[in-house]
Amino acid sequence: MKYTYEQLAKMIDHSLLHPTMTDQELEAGCKLAAKYGVASVCIKPYATKRAAELLKGTGVLVGAVIGFPHGNSCTESKRYETELACQDGAREIDMVINLGKALSGDWDYVERDVKAVCDEAHSRGAKVKVIFENDYLTQGGAGLSNDDFKKKLCQLCERAGADWVKTSTGYGFVKQPDGSYNYKGATEHDLALMRASVSAKVQVKAAGGVRDLDGLIKVRELGGSRCGATATVAMLDEYRRRETAERSGNPSPSPSGPIGSGGY
Repeated sequence: MKYTYEQLAKMIDHSLLHPTMTDQELEAGCKLAAKYGVASVCIKPYATKRAAELLKGTGVLVGAVIGFPHGNSCTESKRYETELACQDGAREIDMVINLGKALSGDWDYVERDVKAVCDEAHSRGAKVKVIFENDYLTQGGAGLSNDDFKKKLCQLCERAGADWVKTSTGYGFVKQPDGSYNYKGATEHDLALMRASVSAKVQVKAAGGVRDLDGLIKVRELGGSRCGATATVAMLDEYRRRETAERSGNPSPSPSGPIGSGGY
């Protein structure tokens, strides 16, 4: 295998964000995250304290979402959410930018919004991932093309103190021509673009559309260091299966397909 189990497992932020998630499902998800040795769980703010209790001593971090999923909370609300989450044990914060303000070209507002969360988190020893929701940005905005808009957001977030820039929430559903709603989430193009648009001190996280081991490996090879996933078991069990086959001298070919096909 090209990468070790730990290298790939420690890319995964195990997502526990579905709106209907019960307390029992939260606890089962945290236990699963500990069993598989992932980087973190990504959870809703109210669950931070319980997740921190469940994961104490496991090496799995607790990450809380802020202004999730649409980024529309006022800046002070986002800052206060961050304060509370950190007090409850969050060591990572996944915040959503104010998309309407970004598309309006109010860059000062967007930068202040991100900086307020970064300053609060950093003062409490936590790191911040800033979510763009790229499915909403396919037409660009504020007089900029799709790619130039995302580049500007990357540069703005780096100035504001972001530790990661992140593609999506996993819930950025866009109305399709047939009236249904769907999304792509992370795409290879966006991951490469975002990696090239920040310095080495800022990392890149993929979310949405990465549902198997080959997709996870592709994220790594495009420069991503984290990947939000609900398919943790499928990814890491497949790693163990391939590892066993390789050791027995019967590796099976596993061509890597494109990421960004939907799902989280």
